[in-house]
Amino acid sequence: MIIRHTLYIIGLILTVDSSTSQTHYKIIKNYHVIENTGEKSMILAQLSISPLGMGKSVSHYVKKVVKILENEPVTCYTNAMATVIEAETTEQIFTAVKHAHDALIKEPGIHRVITELKIDHRTDKDATAKSKINAVR
Repeated sequence: MIIRHTLYIIGLILTVDSSTSQTHYKIIKNYHVIENTGEKSMILAQLSISPLGMGKSVSHYVKKVVKILENEPVTCYTNAMATVIEAETTEQIFTAVKHAHDALIKEPGIHRVITELKIDHRTDKDATAKSKINAVR
């Protein structure tokens, strides 16, 4: 079995391949890293955006956010508590979230928006929302 250990440090990736004991590194100019391993690797994110002080129901605002996300180069699955986003790059996720957040904060009467984002970024194997669900079934 080949085990690869990867250490992420701002500005540097250090990878040790256990099968050859070789150490590889590369310098990063940006804060996000996408390692191309030759496999399909989707980055997953969970997004929740909540306008505060807008009454008991926020479904109108959820619909607006979903519509914005549908126009982005990402795949989305909305559930009862959040929206799962699949994308090829973190830049696609951050751009989509920024567009959704900015649209809500500009809505008349909204003075405060809470945006929560959780990212699951795997580079060791294919990871999609469907594959993660299938793994627990």
